[in-house]
Amino acid sequence: MVNGLLDRAGVDAVLNDLDEYAIEEALRIVEPLNEGLETPQHTITLISMGPDRATEALRKGLSMGADDAILISDPSLAGSDALATSKVLAEVIKSGGFDLVFCGTESTDARMSVIPAMLAERLGWAQLSFAGSVTVDPASSRVEIARMTDAGVETMSANFPAVVSVIEKINEPRYPSFKGIMAAKKKPIETKTVGDLGLSDVGLASAWSVVDDATARPPRAKGIKVEDAGDGGTKLVEFLAEKRLV
Repeated sequence: MVNGLLDRAGVDAVLNDLDEYAIEEALRIVEPLNEGLETPQHTITLISMGPDRATEALRKGLSMGADDAILISDPSLAGSDALATSKVLAEVIKSGGFDLVFCGTESTDARMSVIPAMLAERLGWAQLSFAGSVTVDPASSRVEIARMTDAGVETMSANFPAVVSVIEKINEPRYPSFKGIMAAKKKPIETKTVGDLGLSDVGLASAWSVVDDATARPPRAKGIKVEDAGDGGTKLVEFLAEKRLV
């Protein structure tokens, strides 16, 4: 982190792990609908906001099977918080004619888990969050999810258009095949700037939240070794009870 901002140049431009589940779920919904059709009637567009290097992450999603991508990249976006990020993404989604927007539950850096809700609010769409399974009926333009909560599982549904956020247990993201990786190189990635979207009030100067301080993650504590002198089971139970795991 440099001056309260993530040092994006110092890390690999990889696809957010939790978004891979969202891409996989979209693929599992769309692929059966397009099966047997010469021209696919349903397509998947990836949308991301970030530096130019974010195209590397988008190529990963394209190699999984998505059809195209849109990247919003502009120096003025540096330091944008979640409010500005949702504003930019929503502006792109508005003009896309999309039925459903799939998101991971959160980013693996900030871990705020607020973008799906903010998108739904800005778009005026229904929000279905923490989906453990998703069922889509294009004929009735309706989507239904099994929502995972601390109290159990809830069934929720909404009409298109809607924003759906999925949990990591919903599926197992596919590993891109060599054919998919090669095909991804030819798939279009459209790049937009803040000026193209006609937006302002983005970037660090307009952020409602800033990072005052940050510290490195502490080193992992040394593990506990239990010597089994015939009472290993008892010691294990005592340890688990101390940690309130049993």
